[in-house]
Amino acid sequence: MEWNDLRIFLAIARAGTLAGAAKRIGQTQPTMGRRLRTLEAAVGDALFQRTSEGFVLTAEGTVMLAHAERIEEEVLGLERKLSGRDAGLEGLIRISSSDWFGVHMLTPVFANFSKKHPGVTIELITDARLFSLSRREADMVFRIRPFDEADIVQRKLMHMPYGLYAARGTRVARNSQGQGLALVTMDTAFGGLPDVTWLQRVLPHAHTVFGSNNREAQARMCAAGIGLAVLPRPLGDATPGLKLLDLGEAPPGRDVWVGYHRDLRRLARLKALLDMAVDMLGT
Repeated sequence: MEWNDLRIFLAIARAGTLAGAAKRIGQTQPTMGRRLRTLEAAVGDALFQRTSEGFVLTAEGTVMLAHAERIEEEVLGLERKLSGRDAGLEGLIRISSSDWFGVHMLTPVFANFSKKHPGVTIELITDARLFSLSRREADMVFRIRPFDEADIVQRKLMHMPYGLYAARGTRVARNSQGQGLALVTMDTAFGGLPDVTWLQRVLPHAHTVFGSNNREAQARMCAAGIGLAVLPRPLGDATPGLKLLDLGEAPPGRDVWVGYHRDLRRLARLKALLDMAVDMLGT
């Protein structure tokens, strides 16, 4: 039994499909299927039930999952320990953030860092899901909520102000409460975010015409005149065709947190990048 086969088993168990698992670990579906069959032959049991909706763990697979996760924890812990001893400013750093934050806030940091440390390769992964630092899905994560994982070193990087925006030429009365107004906001899965609830409270009679978890898409729809949108100020201020509205009350901002696993605290390239991010963005 090989670790790579267990890694594939874990990816399928977590994704529920071969396609999702292949995307997660960067292998082809045929390879994933072949390695899974090899693993099942080695253990002598079917680990998944193949259904029309995806792969479901069998009883044997559930037992295997607990052991595989413990093995994964040991392997990744060893990798982090070895990686954390690397004092050179060379090698790879995987960074995760939201899409707009990566583009508008982090790329200037990365550009300066790459000029100063050309031996370091930066991978930026923009995704709405929360990447696991313990599983080495990313080395450093920027996000708008504190980390609750064990063994994570974290700090508040900055406070991000938000603003209410409209396309240039749009008129909005302060006391309108949203009558006749359209909104561009987050999709229903993110309906509990502070800026969404603020928008519903301040403009209760407005109606939503577009929802997305992509802030860049919201900004573009707002600039096209589709509706009003609450956006992070750096994004809204940088988007052509938008103007900032003042309804007498600003939407709530968010704190931005950065975290990494404590095993990487001595990794020189990670520390150097974090120091530059704090210098350029920290408040």
